[in-house]
Amino acid sequence: MPRRLVLGLFKGLLLGALMAFLVVRGLGAVTAVGAVSYLYAALTGVVTALLAGKPVWAAGAKVEALLKAIFGALLALGANFALGRWFHPALDLTAFGAGAGPLNALPAASLPLMAAALGAFFELDNTPGPTPSADAVVKRRVASDASSREEASDVEEVEDRSETQNESRRTRR
Repeated sequence: MPRRLVLGLFKGLLLGALMAFLVVRGLGAVTAVGAVSYLYAALTGVVTALLAGKPVWAAGAKVEALLKAIFGALLALGANFALGRWFHPALDLTAFGAGAGPLNALPAASLPLMAAALGAFFELDNTPGPTPSADAVVKRRVASDASSREEASDVEEVEDRSETQNESRRTRR
């Protein structure tokens, strides 16, 4: 489980940094306030949800990916609201060309944080259950073999009865 947590944090941080790079360098939006910051957060939540944990291209993951994308967008929107409402330290990232201001207004700082948290959450959510031990697998096989032998003996008994009944009918005629 700690391995999955670290993997999720790394995936999320990487995806968040990529989204922040696209916003800051690609769109030139060093700061984002109001609805624009919520839009960037929602997009980051969707991308993180689709790629962290069980990826969208995995077998049978289409419906799960859709639900995760919706949930990821909602969580990112909530995180952006919380950052703006209750946790708003002023940051100065002008040395990196990423602006200055409160945390939720700087995509270069807020998007990687949100994506890292979401990545860890979705990666932990995708943790497989315990694998059956070798003894449990052997016990299941023995039980299935025993039940198949019982079924086979039941079928043989039914066939023997039907043959006996057919012979008694022939002798009566």
